[in-house]
Parts: sequence; structure tokens; C-alpha cells
Amino acid sequence: MKPGCAAGSPGNEWIFFRADERHIRYRKTMSNGALQRSVILSAFILLQAVTGLSGDGRAIWSKNPNFSPVNASQLFLYDTFPKNFFWGVGTGAFQVEGSWKKDGKGPSVWDHFIHTHLKNVNSTNGSSDSYIFLEKDLSALDFIGVSFYQFSISWPRLFPDGIAAVANAKGLQYYNTLLDALVLRNIKPVVTLYHWDLPLALQEKYGGWKNESMVDIFNDYATYCFQTFGDRVKYWITIHNPYLVAWHGYNTGLHAPGEKGNLAAVYTVGHNLIKAHSKVWHNYNRNFRPHQKGYVSITLGSHWIEPNRSENTMDVSMCQESMVFVLGWFATPIHGNGDYPDTMKKSLSILPLFSEAEKEEIRGTADFFAFSFGPNNFKPPNTIDKMGQNLSLNLRKVLNWIKLEYGNPRILITENGWFTDSYVKTEDTTAIYMMKKFLNQVLQAIRIDDIQVFGYTAWSLLDGFEWHDAYNTRRGLFYVDFNSKQKERKPKSSAHYYKQIIQENGFILKESTPDMQGQFPCDFSWGITESVLKPESMASSPQFTDPHLYLWNATGNRLLHRVEGVKLKTRPAQCTDFVSIKKQLEMLTRMKVTHYRFALDWASVLPTGNVSEVNQQVLRYYRCVISEGLKLNISPMVTLYHPTHAHLGLPTPLLHSGGWLNPSTATAFQDYAGLCFQELGDLVKLWITINEPNRLSDIYNRTSNDTYRAAHNLLIAHALVWHLYDQQYRLSQRGAVSLSLHSDWAEPANPYVDSHWKAAERFLQFEIAWFADPLFKTGDYPTAMREYIASKNRQGLSSSALPHFTEVERRLVKGAADFYALNHFTTRYVMHEQQNGSRYDSDRDVQFLQDITCLSSPTRLAVLPWGERKLLRWIRKNYGDVDIYITANGIDDQSLENDQLRKYYLEKYVQEALKAYLIDKVKIKGYYAFKLTEEKSKPRFGFFTSDFRAKSSIQFYNHLISSSGFPLENSSPRCNQTQEKAECIACSFLLQKKPLIFFGCCFFSTLVLLLSITILHQRKRRQFWKAKSLQNIPLKQGHKRVLS
Repeated sequence: MKPGCAAGSPGNEWIFFRADERHIRYRKTMSNGALQRSVILSAFILLQAVTGLSGDGRAIWSKNPNFSPVNASQLFLYDTFPKNFFWGVGTGAFQVEGSWKKDGKGPSVWDHFIHTHLKNVNSTNGSSDSYIFLEKDLSALDFIGVSFYQFSISWPRLFPDGIAAVANAKGLQYYNTLLDALVLRNIKPVVTLYHWDLPLALQEKYGGWKNESMVDIFNDYATYCFQTFGDRVKYWITIHNPYLVAWHGYNTGLHAPGEKGNLAAVYTVGHNLIKAHSKVWHNYNRNFRPHQKGYVSITLGSHWIEPNRSENTMDVSMCQESMVFVLGWFATPIHGNGDYPDTMKKSLSILPLFSEAEKEEIRGTADFFAFSFGPNNFKPPNTIDKMGQNLSLNLRKVLNWIKLEYGNPRILITENGWFTDSYVKTEDTTAIYMMKKFLNQVLQAIRIDDIQVFGYTAWSLLDGFEWHDAYNTRRGLFYVDFNSKQKERKPKSSAHYYKQIIQENGFILKESTPDMQGQFPCDFSWGITESVLKPESMASSPQFTDPHLYLWNATGNRLLHRVEGVKLKTRPAQCTDFVSIKKQLEMLTRMKVTHYRFALDWASVLPTGNVSEVNQQVLRYYRCVISEGLKLNISPMVTLYHPTHAHLGLPTPLLHSGGWLNPSTATAFQDYAGLCFQELGDLVKLWITINEPNRLSDIYNRTSNDTYRAAHNLLIAHALVWHLYDQQYRLSQRGAVSLSLHSDWAEPANPYVDSHWKAAERFLQFEIAWFADPLFKTGDYPTAMREYIASKNRQGLSSSALPHFTEVERRLVKGAADFYALNHFTTRYVMHEQQNGSRYDSDRDVQFLQDITCLSSPTRLAVLPWGERKLLRWIRKNYGDVDIYITANGIDDQSLENDQLRKYYLEKYVQEALKAYLIDKVKIKGYYAFKLTEEKSKPRFGFFTSDFRAKSSIQFYNHLISSSGFPLENSSPRCNQTQEKAECIACSFLLQKKPLIFFGCCFFSTLVLLLSITILHQRKRRQFWKAKSLQNIPLKQGHKRVLS
């Protein structure tokens, strides 16, 4: 089983309906704790399944607060369905057959409902005309390659008055022809007896399903079908979604017969539908199963719902109640204990009662659990009893709820899919996304949750009549022009996608090869990137450099007062007097990186934009950052200019003079760069002139021509700086210069539509080649970009114009980069969408789509690592064997400590970079993770919090760096790092504990001094008392006393 995001099959405009449905994620190896919890839960559920006992579905909503966002059980699953999985497609007779009055067919309640309630709908006489164009339906089935076809028999087409006496010959011939054709194609029929088209005669004579007489009438109709068609049918569905028949037919009035607000009728109808199903099941079980060997069930439909607060017991109870009142209403009597759920019986005094005999009769009257999960269960939202909670399209959770409640039954999904608007023809990208989402949830339910799903029905085969939506929405895999005569079935993108899924029997990972073991070279640059480094205007620790003596007025104004005329001896200023530098060094030491990329603040270095007024203190600060880092063997990559959407970063005078719309800014930038090369170049070997100039359209966006003019001046500015370095500094400083481009990869949102492929390539041309082609290729903007803009101009859709390089400018720009530097964060799914207007975004004619099955960050950055490798190959293909630095790669992670999403991201993206290096021979020279510290009130991209607390991803990145990638187990280190590592650890300890070490040294010295004084004093006292004692000793006569 392989994790990830589905290959080559994205697209979903419907993403905006439920933004919180983003938690179908990539797959990652489970942690031991998560695996143990999963095993325990699985064992609990399995015990229930084995014993056949039903449980409490509330457990589905319980959440582990420590649950990982990259838990293996929640990520997109690459795997196959079980062998002989039942792949099918379905239709409803009333929706697609048409010919509502032809060949003796009687009217149904829906024919009447259309004429009385949906007066703007002409009739269903058009529809898809499956009754006439049966062969076209069969060809559609052949195209997809299904193993079964679920269709319903039109009761009034077979028996116009509803009474099973003499069948309508033409109707009988139609269904026999259909069944014979299916058998000939080895397509198993799954036949629904009642899909809502009740003969109108029964409604008028008996009051429809409100009358208990319908139980026997329905049984007679079913008996005829079993007798006539049962030799070719092994799977029968008695009734399709009885909840909607009762609820919308007799409460909301959205469905035929259109009664409103009659709750007594609602539950009476539901009661009779259950009894009718039960009677038919027993009829088949006694009289037909012994020789036909078939199976009978009833399709039950439901929504899904999530609590507002998963930890709140009341909210969870409300969710359980909502499910019980919809799905449990019919499932508990049939699949459970033969009676209505206790909650319903306590809450509804109008709920009919089953006798004990009826309970016994109803219980267990389904050979499998037939389940419907589609838009009819969710629309309109205000008709669903949500109990104040939130609707959710999580098919996997509903299947788990069914498993817990009803003892893990075998499940056939008899209806699943979503809808598109009526104007959508064959390009139904939405349906692809939704099918992908639902099918992977089913696969997860089978492979991870051990749920017994044995078949899946995509709904529906054809566009048709969509009940209360009439023809305003489409649900078919095949497009039908209802106004045409021949009603051709044209396969939509979803038909191609479903065909592929069936052929592959699941999801095969095509976009990426398996993880590999290997290492980057020993001179590989492992870095960390920071944004603009704001300098300190003065040292934060002046007490060692200020020669004056101060008195503290402790009892007065509590201020320091200088003592005039007194000068103290001081030490020279040190770089570590800047507190922020100390903090940076501590963090960099913990990162164990070899390189540190940061940006200078142009406006701080040159406040006026003129080199005649240089802030030397700022330059000293930056030199200190670099020099102190080099002492720790951390080399700098310095960015000269780092504009952002919120802050353009230009000196104020340059900003007021037009910024990058003024060509003179390029000259000012050259002067600024020259100053930086002069002051810092002896320490810096890697320079980035401008960070992400291709994203300046976020700022210069008034018109496209503003965007293109600013970009043009940026390119000229970069080229001027490169040539300046090349001519004046390269020989002595031996460095390299480039600019860093924002370089996200693009994939077609719909791989079955040519315009989406073209849009993906066009995005790369407008986003990357816009700057890369002039520098690495031609000295001019991409031909594809020029031609596309010109084409839009000819159509009157734009008045944009790319600037033209003069011959001098072309020579200046071409080749003005020593390496390719890229910032890569995600892969974008794009589609073609023609736009009118003279703006950069409009010129591209590109629309972005979010694949909700992918693992995404809080800011909705999709984690698609294989896109990075595709990008690197694209760069090599287009620009040759150029050196490449990945100068920023990272993701936002909400966690303040255990940032598991970031660790997963790092592992997968470094893996893809390694594959590009080892397999594709891309010359990757360095990888810089983004970023060192996060910023307050902004997405959390940092390895450290804004208050400098370390996150667990640091250790993970440390391991990647020390291993130089992913070495073989038990392999010896390729690079001799033992001594360097030991030195680094010692340096790290000394740096972090310097204040404590200083205090310890002082304390120890003082202690030694005190002990020495004490010992000396004791010795003197002993000598003194010894001499005193000698004076008292009597001397022999003639001796003299000598005192020392």
C-alpha cells in the first residue's frame, strides 16, 4: 500500500462547499503509539463483527488529541481494491428512459408531479431516451468496462395501473432485451424494483404508500419480476432510498406526491415501505432463492455529520441522533433488532409500532447492506435535521458508523457521486475530484478499517432528470444533449477517469517512484533560509564599550548620572554585543546547517538610496552576522533585495520616484550592490540579487503593463549587478551570483482535457520562463508568452504588451546568472479559463483548483513532493546542465512543538530532490529549508517559534544533514565528519553556556582566593600562638630567648 495524492487525476471546483474536508491526507508510516491505538480499535470493532453484535456509532466521533496530521490511516491511499471487486454504474428508470406515454406506459406520480409542481419543466419525454436508444446505453457500458449495471424497472411501464396482472408487452420486451444484452456482455444486472415512479393509479385509488394495501400490491409486482427476470438477475433491490420517499414526498413536498408537513403520513409511509420490503424479501427467500440463488436488499441513503466540538458529549449525541433519525430509521429494523431505534420511539409519539411478530418478520431481511451516498441525501441542506451540527462528505466515516451499529455487514454502495451544473458538458472536472475522494475513502475503509465493501456504483451512467432539480444539474458519466434528436452519449472526463480506476482496480502511484536510499555529495550545501534580517541600530550590550562611570540615583529619580572627568578602561567592541546575533548563532548551531541564507535590508543600509549616505552601523551588523557564522563553519548566502507583498523594501526616495517603474532604480540597485560586494564580499561566496522578482505582480498590479515594466527593470538591475560582480569582484572574491525565482510546479487539473495541459505549461512559461529564458536561454522573453499575449490582443481580450529588449540589453541579460536558484513550496493544479482584461493574471488565462484529497497545510499548500522532481527535470530540459540551489522549501505547520507535518514534508521533498540528483542527474548543489523563525500573526513556517522555542523538526533536519540524505542502514559515513561534529558539539555547548561558564569561573576564582586567604590567616595564627607559648617556657641558665 502506498500513500500520497492521486496521480494525474485532480480537479474540484466544489472545494468551496466544505472547506474542512481537507483532511484526506497523504500516507505516512504510523508511529508506534498511533499503531497500537489503531490495533486496539480494530480489535474492538473486529470483536463486534465476529460476534454479530451491533454497537454504538458514537465512537466514530471520538478524536485522539495527539492524532498526527500525517497519520498513515488518514492519508490518501495508493492501493488496489480486492480481487473481483464489483464495479458498476447505475440509472433510475424515470430519470433516463423518457417516452413517458409511449407504447402503453402508464403515468407515474412523478409525471403528475412535474405537471403540477414543476411547471417550468416541459416533461420527461426528452430526457436521455434510454427506452429508444438502448444500444447507445450498452455502448456506454462497454466503454467504461463495468462488471455490473444497476437499473430500475419502471413499474408503470410494466403495469400501467400498478396491478400485476397482464404485463405491457412493449415494456416487457424492453427489459428482456436489456437483460439479455447484459448477460451477453457478461455484465451482471442489479435490478431495483421501485425507484420512486409509483403508478399514478395506485396513488389516486389507494393514497399510495400511506395505505397498507400497498404492501401486498408491491409484493405481487415483485413476484412477477422474480418469475420473469430472476433467471438472469442475481441482485435485487426492493426500494431505493425509502427515507427520501417518505421525507420529501410527505413532509418537504420536494418529491412526488408533493404533500407537505404531514408528519404522521411521513412515518406511516416509512412503516409501510419497511413492511413491503420485508414481505418481498421473505417471498424471494421462500419461493425463488432455492433455484435462482440470488440476493435481495433495500438501498438506504444517508448524509454524514460532524460535531461542532468533537470533545463535547452533547454535540456527539446530536450527531448520533441525526444519523439515527435518517439512516437508523430504516436500518435498525432491517439490519438490527427488527424495531425502530429507541431514540425515535422515545421522541416520536406518532411513530407506528411493530408487533412482536412483525419485528421478528422484519429483522434480518437484507442479504447485504445496500447504501446510497450522494447529493440527494444532502440537498437542500435546510431540509436535513442536522441537530445544530455540520454536514460532511465523509463516506468512510459513514461506512464505519454502519460497521459499528450493525455488526460489520457486507456492503454494496448502490449510489455514489456528485453533480455538476447544467451548462457543464464533457469537461466535468468536479466529478473527477469527487469520485477520487469518495473512491479513496471506500478503499481506506476496506484496507485500513476492514469494512466489507464488495461493490461500488458510480451514479449515474447518463445525464437525466434530477428529481426536484429537474434538468438544472447533471450527474451522468456521459453527456447527453437533451435538445438533440439522436441523444448521443458523449463520455465526460469522469467516464475516462472511472474507466481508468476500473482497469487498474484502484489507485496506482504514477507520479513518483518508491523512496530510495542514497546520499548527496560531501560538499552539498545544507542550509536554512530567513527573510529580511532587520539590523540592530546599536549594540545591545554597551556596558563593555562605554568608558564612562555612572552613579545610580537609587532613592531619587532612579536614573544613571555620568561622573564627569572619570574614564574607565574598556575592551574593543565585539559582534556578540548584539543580542540578536547571539540568538541567531544559538539557533543556527542547533540547526547544524552548513549555510545560512538571509536578506539585507536595502532601506536600512542606504536610507536615502544613495551610496553617499551609508549607515555603517547596519553594515557592521551584517558583517558581524556573517563573520560570527563563519566561526561556526556556517557559510552565508546573502540576498541583496527581498521585496514582499506587504513591504516593497525600497529606500523611501526611490519608492517615491516610481520604484521599479523607474529605470533609474536599476542603477541605484547596482550602486547598492557594489557597496555590499565591497564591504561584505570577502566573506560571502553566494549572492542572490533579488528574491522572487516573478512575484512582483502582487504589488505592481494596476495594469499588466506596469507588471511587465517593473519586471523588465528588475531583470536589467540584476544583470547590471551580475556584470559588476563579474568584472570587478569575481577574480578576488571568487563568488557566484544569481536571482531566486518562485518556482512552483503546475499539473493539469483535468488530465483528460488538452486545454488543461496547455494551461499547465502556460503557467510555467508566465511564472518561471518569464525570467529564466532571458537569463539562461535567449536573452529575451519566452516566445510562447509573447505569442499568447499577442493572440489575446488580436481577440480584443487584452491590451498588454511585453517590453522589448534592445540588442545591448539582450547581451547584458543573457547568461547573467551563475546558477539557478529556486524557491519551491507546492504543486498547483491548473485549468484553462479565458479571462478578459489587461492584467498579468488575466493574460495567463489560468484558474487554480484545490485537490481536496491531498494533504494540505493550514494555508492550503498541497504537499505534493513529486512536483519538485518534475520541476527540476523541467529546468534541466529547458536550461541545460545548470547548477541548481533550492533556496527555499518549506510548509506552515500549526504545531508549536511537535511539527509532524513539517517533518513529513522535509522527508518527502528531500527524497524527491535526491531522486533528481541520483537518477535524473540534475546538478543540485544545495537545499535550504524555509525558514529559521516564524513571524507573529503569520503562517508558521519556522523551525523556531517567534519567541525562539525550538520545534521537533530541528532534530529531524539535523539527522538528514548528518546523514547527507538517506544512507543505507549500517553504512559507514561517506564524509569524515566525526572530528568536525565533536568540535561543533563543543562549540555549541560553549556558546550556549557562556554566561554560566563565566559565572562559574568567577565563582571558582573567588572561592580559591577566599580559601587561600583563610589558609594563610590560619597559618599565621598558629605561628603566633606557638611563639606565645614559647615565651612561657622557662630557659636554662645562660640561655637567651630568641624570637622570630
